[in-house]
Amino acid sequence: RPKRTLYSKKYGVDLIRYTHAANTVVYSSNKIDDTIRYLSLHDNKYIRYFPGHTKRVVALSMSPVDDTFISGSLDKTIRLWDLRSPNCQGLMHLQGKPVCSFDPEGLIFAAGVNSEMVKLYDLRSFDKGPFATFKMQYDRTCEWTGLKFSNDGKLILISTNGGFIRLIDAFKGAILHTFAGYNNSKAVTLEASFTPDSQFIMIGSEDGKIHVWNGESGMKVAVLDGKHTGPITCLQFNPKFMTFASACSNMAFWLPTIDD
Repeated sequence: RPKRTLYSKKYGVDLIRYTHAANTVVYSSNKIDDTIRYLSLHDNKYIRYFPGHTKRVVALSMSPVDDTFISGSLDKTIRLWDLRSPNCQGLMHLQGKPVCSFDPEGLIFAAGVNSEMVKLYDLRSFDKGPFATFKMQYDRTCEWTGLKFSNDGKLILISTNGGFIRLIDAFKGAILHTFAGYNNSKAVTLEASFTPDSQFIMIGSEDGKIHVWNGESGMKVAVLDGKHTGPITCLQFNPKFMTFASACSNMAFWLPTIDD
C-alpha cells in the first residue's frame, strides 16, 4: 500500500538509498545539477546538500555501519562523504566511468574502473590508493553498471549493460562464474542482486522475467515470471528475509513458497 508520494520535480530522482536515521534518504538527481541530496521523508525537507560532482552520479552506496557514503560519477571521480558535513571527505580520480560499493562490514569499498578492473580500498587509508587491484578482460560489447558484495563479504557481483554478469572472489579477484542467457539487447542497466544468504544470484531481463543462479555451482535454478511489461531495471532483496521486489514501470513483491 503506497504511504506517501514525494516529488522532486525540479531535480528529478535517480539513485536513492536509505540512511541509518529513520525515514531519511540520500539521492542523486537526473536534471539541473549533480548535487546529492539528503532528504527527510517525514516532512519532505532537505537536511543537507552534497555538491561536487560535475556529471551524472552513476553509483551511490551507504556504509552499512555509519554515516559515511560513497558516490561515483561520469566525471570520472569517486567521492567519499559524511552525512554530517556538506564537504567531500575524500576524492579519487579514475580512468573511466566508476562504479563503487561498500563491503558488508563497512571497512572497505570496491571500485570498478573503466569496465575492466576492480580496486579495493581500505576506508581508513584510501588516500594511499587501493590495497588490491583485480584486472579482468575488457569486453567491448558492454560496460559495467554496478558492483555488489554478498552479505558474507566473500563474493562480488559485477553487473553489466550487456548479456552477462560476473561473479568474482572478493579476496583473490578470480572470476568464479559468468552468468548469461537472459535478454538484454538494448544495453539497459539491469540490476542484479544476491539473496541475503549469499547463495543465489538474480537478475531481471528485458522481457520481464527474473533469472536465478546458484552461486556455488553456477547452474541456473529458476526463471520467474512476474508479468512485468518491460525491462526489470530494479531488483532488491529485503536484507533480512527471503522477500524481494522487482520493478519495471510496475512493481512486484515476491514471497517464497514451499511448493515451488
